[in-house]
Amino acid sequence: MTIRERLEQLERETLAPYAAKSSQSRGRPVPEPPDPVRTAFQRDRDRIIHCKAFRRLKHKTQVFLDPEEDHYRTRLTHTLEVAQIARTISRALRLNEDLTEAIALAHDLGHPPFGHTGEEALDAIVRHYVPHGGFRHYEQSLRVVDVLEKDGQGLNLTHEVREGIVGHSKGRADLSQAESEKTTTLEATVVRIADRIAYLNHDLDDGMRAGLLTSDDLPRDLIEFLGHTHSQRIARMVMDVVEQSDGKPIVQLSPAMLEAMNRMKEFMFERLYHHPRVLAEREKMRTIISQLFEYYMEHPDALPTNFRPREPSTEAHAQSVCDYIAGMTDRYAIQRYIQLFLPRNWGG
Repeated sequence: MTIRERLEQLERETLAPYAAKSSQSRGRPVPEPPDPVRTAFQRDRDRIIHCKAFRRLKHKTQVFLDPEEDHYRTRLTHTLEVAQIARTISRALRLNEDLTEAIALAHDLGHPPFGHTGEEALDAIVRHYVPHGGFRHYEQSLRVVDVLEKDGQGLNLTHEVREGIVGHSKGRADLSQAESEKTTTLEATVVRIADRIAYLNHDLDDGMRAGLLTSDDLPRDLIEFLGHTHSQRIARMVMDVVEQSDGKPIVQLSPAMLEAMNRMKEFMFERLYHHPRVLAEREKMRTIISQLFEYYMEHPDALPTNFRPREPSTEAHAQSVCDYIAGMTDRYAIQRYIQLFLPRNWGG
């Protein structure tokens, strides 16, 4: 018996009956021989951590541009916080921690520069050229692991991780009691909820650090229910998931916690994400994304060779430009914008 087979046996003996088992994975798009040491989901996690798109997350915005302050979350630290929360929940519920972690680590690989503002700007400009198209970061995350990584070979992840990547995002929609029905595995539901727990709390923390919010701005009844500190609020949310889901073939929140988290989400959209100071910076970010996209649509030869469209259609061209810009870090996008649109000192 190999080490992998012993680990698979341990999963069958210790995980909940409704947890995903690596030995029962539906496999990969391209079949591969099993690893002698690692389970299928462990291999996926390792491939994600070692890929280029994962490394670039450290220079992508969460809410605030990273260069302004050393302690603002980036897309990478957000990803790590989601993974930590999701692993805690999965371990408590005896779900597959390796699958949970792999989905969490990959869930934002396709996020463009400048956070959700970059996503909105990229979606709008893609639709300008391809009206039936658009951009959604979770679909781009799947495209990263399926098509773009490893010079076009992709990472060949298991179907369970790939489906979890596509199903993680809620956008601004409310969480509901039926989240488990919208995902293929309970591990994917855990990541879906952990993503919301993470960003609600760390974005609030960053908003306070930036001076845009204070703890007194949150409705008093929400503070009393969720907790007075960052750690108290995360612990309260995580414990609610565990208490409501333990021993059940479902991952869910209590009605009271659902209402509180949905109220907190609306508060964050109204008071932080649409704060005048944030909106002023968002316009600059939209300009950078839109003008870069237009430039590369007009100058396809300016694209790196591996991003140039292989078909002459507008749709293929727009997809190539979208892939290139979505993969940029904040600083690289700014650098390209300066090089392309701002005058330089010829004597330098």
